Amino acid sequence: MLTRHGLGFLAGVGGLDRWAGLRHMVARVEHGGERIGNPERLRRALEELGPTFIKLGQVMSTRSDLLGPEYVAELSKLQTEAPPISVDTVRTVITEELGTPPEEFFSSFDPSPLASASIGQAHAATMLNATPVVVKVRRPGVIAEANLDLEVLQNLAAQASRHWEVAADYNLTGIAAEFTRTMREELDYLHEARNAERFARNFAGDPSIHIPRIIWGATTSRVITLERIIGLNVGDLDALDREGIDRRQLIERAVAAIAQMVFVDGFVHADPHPGNLLVEPDGRIGLIDFGMVCVIDEQLREQITDLFLALTRNDPDRIGAALIKLSVARGSIDREKLRGDLAQYIAMYRGRAIGELEMGPLIGRLLAILRDHRLQLRPEMVILLKMLLMVEGMGLRLDPEFSLGQALAPHAARLTAERFSVMAIARRLARAGVDVAELGWGLPERIRKLFDLIDTNGIEVHLRAAELDPLVTRVERIGNRVVAGVIAAAFIRGIGELTAGDRSRWRIWNGRLMGAGLSAASVLSAYLAWTSRLNSRRDRGR
Repeated sequence: MLTRHGLGFLAGVGGLDRWAGLRHMVARVEHGGERIGNPERLRRALEELGPTFIKLGQVMSTRSDLLGPEYVAELSKLQTEAPPISVDTVRTVITEELGTPPEEFFSSFDPSPLASASIGQAHAATMLNATPVVVKVRRPGVIAEANLDLEVLQNLAAQASRHWEVAADYNLTGIAAEFTRTMREELDYLHEARNAERFARNFAGDPSIHIPRIIWGATTSRVITLERIIGLNVGDLDALDREGIDRRQLIERAVAAIAQMVFVDGFVHADPHPGNLLVEPDGRIGLIDFGMVCVIDEQLREQITDLFLALTRNDPDRIGAALIKLSVARGSIDREKLRGDLAQYIAMYRGRAIGELEMGPLIGRLLAILRDHRLQLRPEMVILLKMLLMVEGMGLRLDPEFSLGQALAPHAARLTAERFSVMAIARRLARAGVDVAELGWGLPERIRKLFDLIDTNGIEVHLRAAELDPLVTRVERIGNRVVAGVIAAAFIRGIGELTAGDRSRWRIWNGRLMGAGLSAASVLSAYLAWTSRLNSRRDRGR
């Protein structure tokens, strides 16, 4: 199947088609008379492979640190719509999970689906107490199909990493493992229900955010029942205006909610597209679909703060150090080149206030630098950047004068102040003290293990051939002199032994031996002088 779509995109991913040796692999090909490029070929192949690979393409469409903009744009077109499940199948699953047919468990159940996706299907219903709800039913057989696809995906990633250096550089095995984990979590509706409850606790004191309530008596790993939120699509400007919704206030609420997720709770919605935001008539934002989340721990928040401070100080060295901490480096890093690229990046916005900046182009350029230096962002940072880009796009649509930088400035300032507060410094000192104590406690054992390893296996030293050339030249030079000296010493010793053994023979060979000795000494001296001059010329040539 991949051959039918062409394998050129494998080399094209990440801009590898610029390599002369691979250009023939990424040439455009004819598809029924239609000329298409590598990004579209990749999208078509993923669509034909099925739901799991479509989901993978959607995830990769967020990885602007790995893929070029043309791939991101094409993979963003992937949709998860799927043929609807028959109502008889839905009724069977609900009966198996809840112990009662939907007509008896709910006061009403709409057989026509609200939405049908690759993992499950959603239906509107009403509880016996008249609460409107949404019932999502997982497709039968989807777990077995997904497990097979995920196994194939991980095997392909492992094979590619062993046989293709670029695949190892991009850590395809790590990407496949992370995708497998998130995909299996999304297949378990109990996991989504627990996520929803945690978001509800986090926003319990915020009346502007509405998290749907989970109906636990009608929720299992295959069926999830949530309070139904009825609202407007955040992108429907005409409907928002008809309802009298304040657009500026709406985007301010969205930014505040995201800032709380990232900077306060450390628990972030990992699928932040406008379809998951509903605007209720009273202006509240209803948040839905909690299958994918990410956790931002205290250390990551501190690293994000370090990056923000480095950006505000226009310091390329600090920016580079912060990016390296937030990334996984595949291979060596040319820090000097990275510093130069970041210095040019800083020049793009030096002297401009943060409220005057458009975050989209700045983030896009920063991600391009990361791709050039083979720096792969942590998954949490990818989700955060995706969220920032989504919010800026939504904000500009709602309010053409919206500035994400200006909206985030108060939250970033608070984060910076907290970073250097007395309590924060005390926590870092305490953590550093624990780390030092653990290191000191375990140091003798680690040193013992190191010496055991040296005794068992020895030490291997790896040198580049270019580094060995000067060393080999010097060894050859010294060797030539040693050989000449040994020959001269042997000649002198031979003459001495002849003289000591038979003085009468010395008188007979006196003239001849002296002549031979002088001739040999002259030849050796000339040879050493010639080799020394030749080596000096070679050194100057380098």
